[in-house]
Amino acid sequence: MQQGPYVIGVDFGTESVRVGIFNLLGEPVIFAAESYPLYHPHPGWAEQQPEEWWRAFVTATRRALAESGIAPEAIAGIGADCTSCTVVFLDERFQPLRPAIIWMDVRAADQAGRIARADDPALKYNGFGNVSAEWLPCKALWVKENQPEVWQRARHVGEFIDWLTQRLTGEWVGSINNTSIRWYYDRNAGGWPGSLYEKIGLADVIERFPPQILDMGQVAGGLRSDVAAELGLRPGIPVAEGGADAFVAMIGLNVVSPGKLAFITGSSHLMLGQSATALHATGIFGAYTDAVMPGQFTVEGGQVSTGSVVKWFRDNFGGNAQAEAAARGIDAYTVLNEWAQRVPIGSDGLIVLDYWQGNRTPYVDPEARGIMRGFSLKHTTGHVFRAIIEGIAYGTEHILRTFRSNGYAVEEMVAAGGPTRSALWMQIHADVSNTPITLTEVTDAPALGSAILGAVGAGLYPDVTTAAGHMVRVRRRIEPNATAHAEYQFYIDQYIATYARVQDLIQATTRHVAERV
Repeated sequence: MQQGPYVIGVDFGTESVRVGIFNLLGEPVIFAAESYPLYHPHPGWAEQQPEEWWRAFVTATRRALAESGIAPEAIAGIGADCTSCTVVFLDERFQPLRPAIIWMDVRAADQAGRIARADDPALKYNGFGNVSAEWLPCKALWVKENQPEVWQRARHVGEFIDWLTQRLTGEWVGSINNTSIRWYYDRNAGGWPGSLYEKIGLADVIERFPPQILDMGQVAGGLRSDVAAELGLRPGIPVAEGGADAFVAMIGLNVVSPGKLAFITGSSHLMLGQSATALHATGIFGAYTDAVMPGQFTVEGGQVSTGSVVKWFRDNFGGNAQAEAAARGIDAYTVLNEWAQRVPIGSDGLIVLDYWQGNRTPYVDPEARGIMRGFSLKHTTGHVFRAIIEGIAYGTEHILRTFRSNGYAVEEMVAAGGPTRSALWMQIHADVSNTPITLTEVTDAPALGSAILGAVGAGLYPDVTTAAGHMVRVRRRIEPNATAHAEYQFYIDQYIATYARVQDLIQATTRHVAERV
């Protein structure tokens, strides 16, 4: 094993933490993953326990070090990313007062509606349209109104990454990434939007926020001695400021300047791009000031439930596929992809809307729910699986159409995440959107992006742009099929037209179910 230096990139996802050790060429030496539970105490709710994050992180880190054979002295820096909009409420000793309310939780729909009506300039980040119930102010207001005893004891309010950084370094600092993309922080407008927080009844939250906001890659502090001993690392290693997983993945895909779009796939899909100028429009989140790179603006669109819907289908309705997979000694997803491959474009008229946990963009509707329509007795498991994948691709194209109609053209998507392992799924995305998709050598872009931040924090590269240029490499490019794209146009239009016609019915049912809980 080489002497190094090496950097650790930590990716905290929705269901597990993944710890990667990388060299300075961006080549992974090893990955180690450990899962943690996800709790759904009520429909639309989603929570996790911070201590379960920590136990998984310690286990994965120690395993990665042990199996790699790398000496602790060879680790030069640490960077991390976490799920965004995963909000923590901490006491004066930084101990959690309640489970973290994670990103997919949409309980704060009422608070989001009231915030959207606040008539404040800060709402430009929502395109002056609907506000997502995922965002921190909505969840903080929900806790203040529904759990006042927690609010009164909460001395610190932040996100997953802030909790992690404090646990690693002892420093209560915030990331320019999270604060700009989800807290309405705008460095060009003076920082915190005090008028907005005053209008929505959250003026007292600002004093609970981290007092210092750092750019990603800046040193947040050194690794605490007690934590170093727990992890099996040397104390004092520079810990770089991180950010939200998908936005850190932009760095891991080398999408750090205008032109390309990062296509982050997984439990959810995010589409993220850099712009030289500010862009604000209904149905588009952003453009956020300095969120990824200083002096640039970040444009965002996203789907709440994508890979999570595929997993839901496999776990609950994929028994035949799992049985065949077990008999053949392969993964159930491989079988489902084979079955879907034999189904024609459009899944013989079966159309799926991927709103299992609401719609992020362009509707920003937490009360939206999933729809499957067009069933006949001809439809098989393969039809439904393909229709789910196609429906997710239609949702992506709906977002890209919104981008295009507001002057933001997408010429290439650089993809990362678990769904990139499905050649069928990626080809469907390329065909539906008529846009080439580039895949990089390291498919775990969040972990690589975190490692890049760790390398910058350790002083191994002068800045994020230089580090990404050295540590990210292209593997292959998927070209769209023009014939398939033309055939998909009817189904895309059907997908987009569907929700407008049944929105009132779906929302009424969602509210009815919520009232009966």
